[in-house]
Amino acid sequence: MRKLLLSLAVLTLAIPAVAQDAVKVDPKHYTVVTENDQVRVLRAKYGPHEKSVMHSHPATVAVFLTDGSVKFSYPDGKSEDVTLKARDAQYRPATTHLPENTGGKAFEVVVVELKGKTAGAVSSGRKTAGKPAKKM
Repeated sequence: MRKLLLSLAVLTLAIPAVAQDAVKVDPKHYTVVTENDQVRVLRAKYGPHEKSVMHSHPATVAVFLTDGSVKFSYPDGKSEDVTLKARDAQYRPATTHLPENTGGKAFEVVVVELKGKTAGAVSSGRKTAGKPAKKM
């Protein structure tokens, strides 16, 4: 009986961390700009050295408004450090991550979450950064 209760407790704690909506679990950093049946547009603002909580996004296109240094931590315990440039844009497949602004300046990004078939399933692994696109 103790093993069953312990297993249930672990599952209860683990499930919320797997697929949490960024706006719901981290309203300090994420706000909804607009939404329709095809996309949801978010604006994320992180102060220097601010950290989010583990959350998920469907496939996204991110447009960076400022330069930044960000550490992405993943549910599997791995992480990656990324340097981003203002006006760069990149695609990311669906993922679960915990972002942290590792820089000494505020960091701002517009995140366009894709809906429907283009959104894809959430990935639990890393290697989601994608390559930056041309400056806009």
